[in-house]
Amino acid sequence: MKKNSFIEGTIFASLSFLIIKFLGAIYVIPFYAIVGELGGALYSYAYTVYSLIINICTIGIPHAISKIISEYNTLEMYEAKERTFKIGNKIMVVLSTLLFLLMFIFAKQAAYIFIGDIDSTGNSIEDVVLVIRSISFCLLVVPYLAVKRGYLQGQKFITVSTTGEVIEQVVRVAFILVGSYLAINVFHAKTSIGVSIAVFGAFIAGLAAYIYLEVKIRKNKKEFNMPSKNQKDKVSDKAILKKIVSFSIPLMIVSVTTDLYNMTDLSLIIRGLGYLGYSGKVAETIGSVMATWATKICLIVNAITFGLTINIIPHMSSNYVKKDYKAINNQFIKSIAMVIVIGLPMSIGISLLANEVYYIFYGASEYGGIILRLLPYSIILGNINMVVNTTLQSLDKFKTIYISTFTGLITNALLDIPLMILCDKIGIYPYYGAIISTMIGTSLSLTISLRKLKKDMNFEYKELLNIMKKAILPLVSMIIVVLILEHFISPLFTTRITSIITCLICAVVGAIIYGVISYKNNLLYSSLGEEYVDQILRKIKLKK
Repeated sequence: MKKNSFIEGTIFASLSFLIIKFLGAIYVIPFYAIVGELGGALYSYAYTVYSLIINICTIGIPHAISKIISEYNTLEMYEAKERTFKIGNKIMVVLSTLLFLLMFIFAKQAAYIFIGDIDSTGNSIEDVVLVIRSISFCLLVVPYLAVKRGYLQGQKFITVSTTGEVIEQVVRVAFILVGSYLAINVFHAKTSIGVSIAVFGAFIAGLAAYIYLEVKIRKNKKEFNMPSKNQKDKVSDKAILKKIVSFSIPLMIVSVTTDLYNMTDLSLIIRGLGYLGYSGKVAETIGSVMATWATKICLIVNAITFGLTINIIPHMSSNYVKKDYKAINNQFIKSIAMVIVIGLPMSIGISLLANEVYYIFYGASEYGGIILRLLPYSIILGNINMVVNTTLQSLDKFKTIYISTFTGLITNALLDIPLMILCDKIGIYPYYGAIISTMIGTSLSLTISLRKLKKDMNFEYKELLNIMKKAILPLVSMIIVVLILEHFISPLFTTRITSIITCLICAVVGAIIYGVISYKNNLLYSSLGEEYVDQILRKIKLKK
């Protein structure tokens, strides 16, 4: 075990999350074939509710612990650091138990939010209740796992934390596929039973990752700056508890509000499509594509962002304690630049090859490719917003998080149905209205946050603007090349094999064009740093 620098930790975490998101995107191919469209809708309902509940535990308290531990480590308050970890675990005992009971008991009410009284061609209320209750058991292990990750990340042990997440994902995917296949195809159980077993896999996976981290921590105690026997830092348990709560509550509120809206958004899409004349089954299918299946394809784009968010907190918090505002501004620019330079070309590539990519994962779909054409741009905006909010959290700018998030969500909520109706009236796919409303709301949130950082912290964005200008040429070149290639090699008859060949050729050639031009115009050096880029090039034998 060793501590990781900002760039090193980000790259390793991003690669780990790339593996995680790749597995998360790939497993849905066989899983979708096993459970079908309505089974996919059930899966979406379960994870939408679970995401709302679990984020209360895993977004707030673990991030607060990571931040506080980073501060105490910087100040060499090692005994207070260890007490923070213990207090965080005690809070989680109470919180996770209450949330488990809440989710289990009120599963029926949650089910009504999704499907209400729409026609009976889709899933039943009982089916939705079953999958929600099955996934609720994850709340008995995953929150404790998140606290351990916060403990490790706060001390900059990023590699161990993210390795645990890879283990968790591998176990979860294996359990989902084996469990659902045996239930539906071997034991001929109902689809809802197969989906319930699949979502229960998150509990088994969380347990496996928890055991891994526990073993690593116990074997490497000497690496953790443990306090001496006589050390007793002058900070009370009450003060530590107050710090955890003060850091956690804003993130919990924002997380709950966001997930409540996502849950409501899914309901609005389904009901809005029903109002526009779509059947219940078709409305559920479109809703599940937008909420789960197309989104899962875009998860690969999220890898760099997740790597940044777990790495920003300890490094920025440490610099904030030392009042090194120049270093904070530099880390912020590098973070946003990495999302743009790495994430944006990936988003554009998925959008350009939307039909082929969706066909590879799920086969023929009337709506999948259409939705995937626009959705990646909403995802990349959300990723940038996530990095900005993590920065605000690290700098204790919780009021700004409230204002920007709620403004964006309210805007999104107000525009959702009107834009769906407007799109339908002018001949655009009505579900595009929901995606556009999200993009408008997110853009508004970003504008508020960036202006506040500039005003309060004297953040400068000139370097970021220069990086964005440099990105234009390689992006435009990549787009032109991919469009030409797709036009000439895309076959008349689409199969999974031909779609894979088309995507591979376009992706490889497009990536080479983008990479070469980005290197020649110093875009890679500007965003990742000259030393690290040269180190990578030497490892792959492209530079001496």
